Amino acid sequence: MTRFSRRGLLRTGVAASLLAATGMPLRAAPQKGGRLRVGMNGANSSDSWDARTHSDVFMNSCGQGAVFDNLTEVAPDGTLRGELAESWEASADAKVWTFNLRKGVTFHNGKAFGADDVIESLALHTAEGAKSAAKPIISAITEMKKLGEHQVQMTLESGNADFPFLMADYHLLIYPAGQIEEAIAKGIGTGLYSVVSFEPGVRFVGKRVDSHYKDGKAGFFDELEYIAINDSTARMNALMTGQVDAINRIDFKTEALLRANPNVTIQEVTGNQHYTFPMLTDVAPFDNLHVRKALKYGINRQEMVDKILLGHGQVGNDSPIGPANQYFNTEMEQLAYDPDKAKFHLKEAGLDNLKVDLSASNAAFEGAVDAVQLYQASAGAAGIEINVVQEPADGYWSNVWLKKPWGAAYWSGRATEDWMFSSAYEKGVPWNDTHWDHPRFQELLLSARAELDSDKRRAQYFEMQEILRDEGGAIIPMFANYVQALSNKVGTDETIGNMFQMDNCRMGERWWMKA
Repeated sequence: MTRFSRRGLLRTGVAASLLAATGMPLRAAPQKGGRLRVGMNGANSSDSWDARTHSDVFMNSCGQGAVFDNLTEVAPDGTLRGELAESWEASADAKVWTFNLRKGVTFHNGKAFGADDVIESLALHTAEGAKSAAKPIISAITEMKKLGEHQVQMTLESGNADFPFLMADYHLLIYPAGQIEEAIAKGIGTGLYSVVSFEPGVRFVGKRVDSHYKDGKAGFFDELEYIAINDSTARMNALMTGQVDAINRIDFKTEALLRANPNVTIQEVTGNQHYTFPMLTDVAPFDNLHVRKALKYGINRQEMVDKILLGHGQVGNDSPIGPANQYFNTEMEQLAYDPDKAKFHLKEAGLDNLKVDLSASNAAFEGAVDAVQLYQASAGAAGIEINVVQEPADGYWSNVWLKKPWGAAYWSGRATEDWMFSSAYEKGVPWNDTHWDHPRFQELLLSARAELDSDKRRAQYFEMQEILRDEGGAIIPMFANYVQALSNKVGTDETIGNMFQMDNCRMGERWWMKA
């Protein structure tokens, strides 16, 4: 993943020219035409074009990756480039950001794009009653000012060196001002593909728009067809029989069958995706630090990497900051499976044994049910009885995650540390799936966000990762590589995005059909 000094960019005053690569890398021209058919999981009958509700690969691919655009985009190599914003610059303290918007862009209904669209779209996330995971990002903006038809200035409550990265969040799609309800109902964006049909939880079909600002750089298919296939075996069969051209999340147990097929290519990308068992730290018994510590020592992390990931990943250390992050703490001592230490902490909690429910479904991650059964066996040696509650796949994210005291989940990770922490660990944010509220952690979060000195920032992020390992409510046993499969008929660049699955969910923009 490409690294750069945010401090240097801000100090030199050329953040716009270095951060905002308005053009895409030169390459041999991909073939144009054809229909890309992709089988994906993560679809739900409650899906809609309201990006505030998007949470998984299917709608992320339909929304950010096809029908809509953001202000910025994380490129496949991890750098940031402009999308609807051509460039941006910051004040010396990274508190005031000015975005220069593209001219000549239109929505699918013909409306011209401009500053009003940006302001109204971002304001959606702080509207009364809004339940958006991006609310903390927009809440940090104290003022949005229209400087011209194609220029917006945003003032933050405190400096944030990563702010342009946050504008690439898949919830922050841009809708047409004054027409947002219609745009959410019909799917009206500025993206490369307009909506032909959309059946929530079933299928999306999109058609390439004419005269798009990304012409020649992205969007090579005539049509996209995204099919909801939540069952991993059904996805694999669909690819093997030629019903689809690509699938996400292959089942490692059947990977050999795909690799044996000469017409199929396996893509494997190392990123920050992590599989987790978050517990609500304000609900008994998880409100007891010693109970959390016992559960951390009661899990055999290496066994999960070996048996669930089959080696396609690495051991986690209860911190969400992963190998593709700039400030990944490689110096932090690794938590190891230790039933004796688990028993010690149970006694410190005043318990001889512990019985707890753990909800799981393979909707959380492929192999989640097997993983909790492994956890059940390893924790048993420490006097911890885990009752595995197998939940239905459909509705898992709306009925179990954030609602049950302890369950299985996954996170794609984020391109920056602050983006990850502010999405899931900042006090009060909608997706804080452990109800985490630690005074020192919250203090460091605000301090590191505004810190422009890279060495000081590193020290703060290292300490935050250690706090989560030692006291946090998320057990993160493993970082999982993205492993997906596609027909040899599909062409891709050599570098595949590692922030989310399927080339950052932008395969419809970035891939093409070979001749």
